[in-house]
Amino acid sequence: MGNGFHVRKGVALASLVAALAAIVVIIALSVRIAQEKSRNAGTLPSTAEPTAFIPKEPWDHYRLPDTITPISYNVTFWPRLEPDDNDLYLFTGNCTVVFKCTRETDLILIHSIELNFTLLDGFHARLTGLNGPAPSLKKTWLEDRTEYLVVQLDGPLQVNSSYELFTEFAGELSLIQQGFYRSVYTEDGVEKVIAATQMQPTHARKAFPCFDEPALKAVFHVTLIHPQNTTALSNSITSGHVNITVDGQDLIRTSFGPTVIMSTYLLAFVVCDYGHIRTEPGRSVLIRVWASKTAIDKGKGNYALEKAPPILAFYEKYYNISYPLEKSDQIAIPGFGHGAMENWGLITYTEPALLQGLHESFYEEKEVVVAMVSHELAHMWFGNLVTLRWWNDLWLNEGFASYVSNLGSDHAEPTWELNDFIAPEEILHVMDEDASCFSHPLSVKEEEARTPHEIEFLFDSITYKKGAAVLRMLSHFVTEAVLTKGLQTYLKEFQYKNTVPKDLWKHLQMAVDEAGISLPRPVEEIMNRWVLQMGFPLITIDTRTGNVTQKHYLSSLECVMDTPSEFNYSWFVPITWMKNGKEEPKYWLLTKEDTNTDMALGSSDWLVANINLTSFFRVNYDAENWERIISKLNSRHQDIPLINRAQIIDDAFNLADLGMVNMTLALRITSYLDKEVEYMPWGRADFHLKNFIDILHSRGIYGPLQAYLRNKVTPLFQHFRELTLNWTKSPARHSDMYNQMTVIKLACKLEVNDCTQLTTTWFREWMNNSTNKIRPSLKKEVYCSAVAAGGVEEWDFIWSMYKKNITSEVGDLFYALSCTRQPWLINRYLQHCLDQDKVYGIHHALIWMSHNPVGQPLLWDFVRANWRSLIENDRCYFLKDILISAATDSLSTEFQYKQLLQLKEELKEHLCSGDETFEEALKTVEANMKWIERYKKEVHDWLISETSEK
Repeated sequence: MGNGFHVRKGVALASLVAALAAIVVIIALSVRIAQEKSRNAGTLPSTAEPTAFIPKEPWDHYRLPDTITPISYNVTFWPRLEPDDNDLYLFTGNCTVVFKCTRETDLILIHSIELNFTLLDGFHARLTGLNGPAPSLKKTWLEDRTEYLVVQLDGPLQVNSSYELFTEFAGELSLIQQGFYRSVYTEDGVEKVIAATQMQPTHARKAFPCFDEPALKAVFHVTLIHPQNTTALSNSITSGHVNITVDGQDLIRTSFGPTVIMSTYLLAFVVCDYGHIRTEPGRSVLIRVWASKTAIDKGKGNYALEKAPPILAFYEKYYNISYPLEKSDQIAIPGFGHGAMENWGLITYTEPALLQGLHESFYEEKEVVVAMVSHELAHMWFGNLVTLRWWNDLWLNEGFASYVSNLGSDHAEPTWELNDFIAPEEILHVMDEDASCFSHPLSVKEEEARTPHEIEFLFDSITYKKGAAVLRMLSHFVTEAVLTKGLQTYLKEFQYKNTVPKDLWKHLQMAVDEAGISLPRPVEEIMNRWVLQMGFPLITIDTRTGNVTQKHYLSSLECVMDTPSEFNYSWFVPITWMKNGKEEPKYWLLTKEDTNTDMALGSSDWLVANINLTSFFRVNYDAENWERIISKLNSRHQDIPLINRAQIIDDAFNLADLGMVNMTLALRITSYLDKEVEYMPWGRADFHLKNFIDILHSRGIYGPLQAYLRNKVTPLFQHFRELTLNWTKSPARHSDMYNQMTVIKLACKLEVNDCTQLTTTWFREWMNNSTNKIRPSLKKEVYCSAVAAGGVEEWDFIWSMYKKNITSEVGDLFYALSCTRQPWLINRYLQHCLDQDKVYGIHHALIWMSHNPVGQPLLWDFVRANWRSLIENDRCYFLKDILISAATDSLSTEFQYKQLLQLKEELKEHLCSGDETFEEALKTVEANMKWIERYKKEVHDWLISETSEK
């Protein structure tokens, strides 16, 4: 599944929000705010009952007993695309599930929730024996706590005998995207309704009664009853249409061929009034792209249709297994909050993830489309053909799809070199999350993923991005060819079945042995340390002695680890390294401490470890080697690989935050940036320096900081002026396109005159001519810069555009409104945020406002003055987001700390979950205070020495 922008498929591209900036993405992100915040609140969410609850009966357990195995489902659905007299959109249906009894039982447990059943002879279901008579039903009821329909029998089911369980039911096609739901869009001024599905991970039970666990695969026969002039789609190819009349309505009954054997979470069906484009007849697999007729007519699905066939063909070759279905539909669902979902044969996408050219063609849109299509098609083998046995190993689906999708994207657009900079960038991002003491292993224990809530919790960046990162590491130490060979035999053996990681390690070990590769430990032993324990190591190399150590890297000195590890947080670490620019033989660190005499350097030598970020760890060095790295960056930075230049910046700032190196050392590493023109180092520098700007903007030290950073970014600004022929052309290289966005953002924020003049000129031309010629990738930062440099006229213009609700630009406009430096406009915007009819999703507005040096103190006053309205309008998890992610992030004085304590006391009786919200906020402010106390003089003195600012 693709996650909004975990995208859900780990396509968390750095530019996604800027590139898509659509209201649908804002909605998707706001839906996930609570999940994202809860993820940082503990290792796994608590599922403790309000009072102590001890399971006594079979239906008290969340996992199904091993007494029944489904064989097939025959399901019929009739969604109503018009509301009833109570203004509800409903669906009705029936289900016949054929199952075999594998262990004698007088109880049938089948998942069901949020469905109303037709009583059949007084029971919720009817049971029929296929190999003889079935026992009579004794009692049936719905167990909402564990989401079951419970069927008690008068006698036992017979082992190896098959039965049919028939049910009739009704449910609501709500706007909540779970089970069978509805989505709404407007075309030619007419509001239209789509009926669609989202079954992953545990929502199939909300559409029909089913054995809703991934290991319980079956064949599905689907029939849909739908209005005339609509189209019905499902996993399989259509087998027939019949015109029927029901209750005086002229309808169509569409039947679909049987699916291959698959898990319930992959079942999908859609009823819509859509258009489509398709591949030419004669291809072995029919590929279609479905979207609103307007979008199809405008060619917005053309790019997806162009790239899907070669990506599918690439995977067939990569996996050495043909795609097993007759067709692959790709369909855009308005407002789909999950990014995308890999339903077998009918993949659903949010519109910006499938449709290119929503405003005008540009690379960022194409990149999102190719990445999402590549990720979902990768799942057709890894996840759909071979499926995890249980959700605790979700990374087997998502980590592999994320890793392989980078290869598929590279194949589809080879000149973009996406795998060279997107994968490393995502690794550095997910390291920040995995360094938390509240992270979790890739594979959690089964008992920690029982409930639907616990399962949903696992759809996070650790699963997607770290999963991909450790596989990338694996591919480097066994070679990509050996990894591919192991995957091929693994998929061949387990196709249409379920697996655990041990099955994969076995096949990879077979491939390693066949290739004659020597590893210090078996594949399973190496990988278990990366999969079964959270976090990653900090590798410290002392180049004076060759001493190499590892320890669990944690991003907080105050983190108390209460999560034990059977491996004592020790890893088998493959270390690639170079000496004086020449790559040396790989070194394996197998213990907490070791000595590699080859790493003992002479006085003029320099060493860099983890070449191209092939392994998942941070690196620290002795002071002398840090100095030599800084010297090399300033003399000839190209001698250090590009990815490592970004890694060195990232590691240095993270280590400085922990006091492991001096903060001035991290800043000195940035001194070479006036010579750097590549995106990755600038991207990481921007990430870390933004924190400096935010926390120092209200202090006297900000002047020297601004002068220093101006000196570094101005040469890059001039470089892009020349590269783009005075901003008239787009950069040819994909990474340069990203860096152009970075330089305009930084140069304008630092008030480089040429940048401000450039953006205000573009903006003024738009205001005067009503034709927006600003490149889509640059709109967000150009709008912000122009509003910051302007006054009420610019702000009112953006506000008028925002009120027009231009869907493709709402995110960019929304962001720009927070950039004004006029205090009265800031206060006006904050007041608008209290009215949800004027501003949707105020948490985004307030987060953006927190990075405005003029707006931040006004924001803090606003939150303290309006907390009652904020609670009423945005509920408790939005309040938490406001306080932690926005209003308090830059607070750094004792007075502000006391203000926060006072607000905590005032709000005590209104909090959703005790004091956790404020405790986290207080820790943030306290950490900022300590940071100022520790580094203010050191940083100030260094900046003064580097600039003429006194």
